[in-house]
Amino acid sequence: MRDSTISWQKKLAQGFSTVASLLEYLELPQTLGEALAEKAFPTRVPLSYAQRMQKNNPRDPLLLQVLSTASELSSVQGYVTDPLEEKKSNPQKGIIHKYEGRLLITLTGACAVNCRFCFRRHFPYQDNNIGRNGLYDLAGYIRNDPSITEVILSGGDPLLAADAVFIELLQLLEQIEHVHTLRMHSRIPVVFPARIDERFLKIFSETRLKKVLVLHINHPQELADAEVKSVLTSLAAQDFFLLNQSVLLAGINDDASILAELSQRLFQHRILPYYLHILDKVQGAAHFDMDLSQAKEIFYTLQKLVPGYLLPRLVKEEPGKLSKTLIL
Repeated sequence: MRDSTISWQKKLAQGFSTVASLLEYLELPQTLGEALAEKAFPTRVPLSYAQRMQKNNPRDPLLLQVLSTASELSSVQGYVTDPLEEKKSNPQKGIIHKYEGRLLITLTGACAVNCRFCFRRHFPYQDNNIGRNGLYDLAGYIRNDPSITEVILSGGDPLLAADAVFIELLQLLEQIEHVHTLRMHSRIPVVFPARIDERFLKIFSETRLKKVLVLHINHPQELADAEVKSVLTSLAAQDFFLLNQSVLLAGINDDASILAELSQRLFQHRILPYYLHILDKVQGAAHFDMDLSQAKEIFYTLQKLVPGYLLPRLVKEEPGKLSKTLIL
């Protein structure tokens, strides 16, 4: 049951901010974590997400996504700080513009959870902090380019922005006739469902824009929570078109049966599997990667386990390309 007596901001502050405190909560040895890795990329895990982890299980698939380890400190050839070369497509503060007809806004650098494989773990958010005043500059950029029909909110996690920011942003976008779709990429409904409160839903219920919400769910265990299920039901009821994209992660979901279960559970919540991503080669995350041949084998097996409408597309992003590269 959702507790509305405590603000979502206070609930977020109750999360874990060190690997030591997370491991203590899970009754696991401190030797599993690496505090030095936190200096470059801090630990951030909401309590509601940690509650879905199995205690005394060092291989828990949710824990492994957020556990800072010594592997992050290794320098591996080919793994870089800007794997998608986004700086080349960053024409002004808060904007990434590389795809035809679409514009991406890094609305905030904050996340409820810091996934250790994040491709933007080294992104210069300090240089892209738009603030509320910057929304007008963003609107001006979009207004001057009539080819832009879809605005994508990213981050960080865009759903951590304040309600007032969403109200102002929606008002600005609705005044631009050539913008039809607002897409958001977020982990929030799954890792921190308390953020999706009644006020948030009301704000988005009143927009003329088509609403697409791309969730980032990597394992079926992430859906094993009553509050998450309630939030997903509410989002679907408010006409959010729900999609999911997963990252193929060694030791976490590199098994066709796990991915098949994920697809089935997503569909139960009116979410369509959209993409299965090959890991972006970001510095500090090489231990999550796998050979492309292994990824293909997993996908071929998955293809036999689910109907076509529950089969995500296996893709990878390559710097400089004007679309994702379809592998299978």
